[in-house]
Amino acid sequence: MADIKFEIKETLGVLSVSPKGWQKELNLVSWNDAEPKYDIREWSPEHDKMGKGITLSRDEFEKLKEIIGQEN
Repeated sequence: MADIKFEIKETLGVLSVSPKGWQKELNLVSWNDAEPKYDIREWSPEHDKMGKGITLSRDEFEKLKEIIGQEN
């Protein structure tokens, strides 16, 4: 399996922290040198390991904000 290259370009916020220190975060992440995408997933304290997550384009992120805004 090929290595996945990633770079966290900007940390936008921490959603939760597990008892073991893993943090569920919203970040802008560049995967394999591609354009950064909005990313929600759990990260180890050193950010060297990650859990499964979801990535969103800018348009998808804006639509998600719109949907969440309708709930209030």
